[in-house]
Amino acid sequence: MDIVQPDDLEQSFCLARRRHAELCRQNQIFNARNRILGGLWPSGDIKMVTLKCSEGGEHRLGLEEGIREGFPEEVIPKRCYEDEYPLTKGDTKTWDIQVCDQKIREATEKARHETFAAELRHNDKTMCVLENRESRGRRNLRKALIDFQQSFQKPETRREFDLSDPLVRRGEFPARQLDNDVRNTVSGMQRFMGEDLNFHERQKFQQEQNREWSLQQQREWEKARADQKRAEERYTETRLQFDETAKDLQNREHAARKAVCAAVKEFNKMQASELAERKSLEKKQEQEDDLAQISNLLRGDLLSEDPQQAASSFGPHRVVPDRWKGMTQDQLGHIRLVQQQQMQEKMRLQEEERQRDEDWDRQRVERARAAVLCERQQRRQQRDLRRALDSSNRSLAAQQLLQWVPGLAGRGCQAGRGEGRDADRQGHGAGSVLPRAPVPHLTPRPQIFPTQRVRVRGASSTGGPVVTAAAWLWHGLLAESANSKGGQAQCEEA
Repeated sequence: MDIVQPDDLEQSFCLARRRHAELCRQNQIFNARNRILGGLWPSGDIKMVTLKCSEGGEHRLGLEEGIREGFPEEVIPKRCYEDEYPLTKGDTKTWDIQVCDQKIREATEKARHETFAAELRHNDKTMCVLENRESRGRRNLRKALIDFQQSFQKPETRREFDLSDPLVRRGEFPARQLDNDVRNTVSGMQRFMGEDLNFHERQKFQQEQNREWSLQQQREWEKARADQKRAEERYTETRLQFDETAKDLQNREHAARKAVCAAVKEFNKMQASELAERKSLEKKQEQEDDLAQISNLLRGDLLSEDPQQAASSFGPHRVVPDRWKGMTQDQLGHIRLVQQQQMQEKMRLQEEERQRDEDWDRQRVERARAAVLCERQQRRQQRDLRRALDSSNRSLAAQQLLQWVPGLAGRGCQAGRGEGRDADRQGHGAGSVLPRAPVPHLTPRPQIFPTQRVRVRGASSTGGPVVTAAAWLWHGLLAESANSKGGQAQCEEA
């Protein structure tokens, strides 16, 4: 059986990731929420949830947005269909949505369990791979240790092995193999005076050695005679070649000396003529230079006071330092005039900057004052909106209380003619009259206002109980009806 390696797991993971990316691109990934919602609403349109805000406006949320914003799931379906399907007897649409949410939760839980199972299988495979790798490493380590001991820690390599070697006698040589054996000591009695076991071998070796020496001497003698003959012949040839070369070099040297002498003679003549001509030209040039210098000094600006002599060729604003005699009165007056103009321009710029800073400060103060006024106006509007919302909530609470408490039916009708008439028109239409149907065993269902809350008197600011405005008004009306009629049992039943 093949063992799964980490490279195989990485390759499988890369393949699964590419397959998942391809399915996401083709919109073929299973989504339990979209599948169930698509089956429930074939048109694909998700109903919107209308929530009443504290500022007086309305906020519409979809089913998925409502769940994501943190509203309870049992509230969102009721608000989606409260206008179209009144919950009088049995709201099948709400039940269908609850079944849909249950299926969504089951599908999500199933997907989560499958994810955990896949991760568990992946961890098991990884653990198996690591265990197999560790076992292989241990086996390889033991094998390497045994191989090292067999290769580099043999018993015969020990320091004290010669003391306990059982085969030490088998490896020794027999006594007196030769006469010059170092083991043949006097006490060993292996060799005696007059014995010569190697006489014949030594005599034969000496004869062979003498014959080789004689043959080697003959070969060396013949080789020496041949080398001497070749050296004499080579010496003769070299002497003849040297003589010919020396004669040729002597002829060439003589011809070169003649040519050099002729060239030197001609060069000396040319040098003498050039020297005479150069001296005459230098003398003439020196005379001309002296005359030109005298003329330049007489006609030039060096000895005069002309200011134009200091003008530079690089521009009218530059002068030659060694010829400049100083600025004129016109130039000094022009410089002072330019300085005064610069001072006036700087003062004008400072005045403009000061005026601009004052304008900016005035605009900033006006904007701050406008922001404060706008903030106060917004606070007043928010306070008016909160008061209107509180009044609407109290009217709705009184109307619902008239429906739930049978003892306050007549009183609720009278209240409906006054303050609650607008609330009745907003909740059930203009001109509608509520039936007096007592429901003693049903739990009242107040309308939910997410932003309007009232704190109970005596509660702490950090952990006190908080109730809605409708519940607070409902309890107050119950207490008032109980005190007026003395119906303690009816109040407890409600």
